[in-house]
Amino acid sequence: MSGHNKWSSIKHKKGAADAKRGKIFTRLVKEIILAARDGGGDLSSNPRLRTAVQAARNANMPKDNIDKAVKRGTGEIEGAAYEELTYEGYGHGGVAIMLDAMTDNKNRTVAEVRHCFSKYGGTMAEGGAVAWNFEQKGLIEIDAAGLDEDEVMMNAIEAGADDVQNDEEVFSIYTQVSDFSKVIVEIEKIGYKINKAELTRVPKSTVAADDVAEKLLRLIEKLEDLDDIQKVYANFEISDETFEKINLD
Repeated sequence: MSGHNKWSSIKHKKGAADAKRGKIFTRLVKEIILAARDGGGDLSSNPRLRTAVQAARNANMPKDNIDKAVKRGTGEIEGAAYEELTYEGYGHGGVAIMLDAMTDNKNRTVAEVRHCFSKYGGTMAEGGAVAWNFEQKGLIEIDAAGLDEDEVMMNAIEAGADDVQNDEEVFSIYTQVSDFSKVIVEIEKIGYKINKAELTRVPKSTVAADDVAEKLLRLIEKLEDLDDIQKVYANFEISDETFEKINLD
């Protein structure tokens, strides 16, 4: 029987296509601003900022851009006053979709989100309509190459993590939000290379979406393309066979 991909693993496989669309720097800058705003500009005492800055470096963002983003977050230099917002909706086949946005103009953002849902076959929903099916978690991703799955899982659980998933090229380590920063520090102490550390939303249940997969992924792609959208979450899974037939470029 063919395996299935949940949205968490589909995102990894979409990575190359996403990079071509060129929103990486915008998202990273906003994440740095947010991390610095919430936890201060000192990388040594702000694990979330430290990992956001490292992600920016990995993406070859110029040092000057990183420094300015940190200072905008701490208020040392002026910049747009960003607001965090969440939107909810339904995709094809009744799939639940949640969007995290960071915007300096919420009227513009909500209009763009509503238009995108409508144009590409989804439906925007009222707040709370699908949020109940998602749980906020900390997510830490480390390279899987050369690592033993049982050892990684044992070390991560001892560090305070809730769960570890092997998504082929990376291990995804999930934590309670309250334990997120502490687990980052412990994972770094072990010596694992952290590729990404962020807050995420994990669906409590998923639905099979093979019959609407291409339309659904296209809707999500268009939502991700919106300038103010930081992250998209969905509660579906599709078979490996169906995924391989879809062209995401």
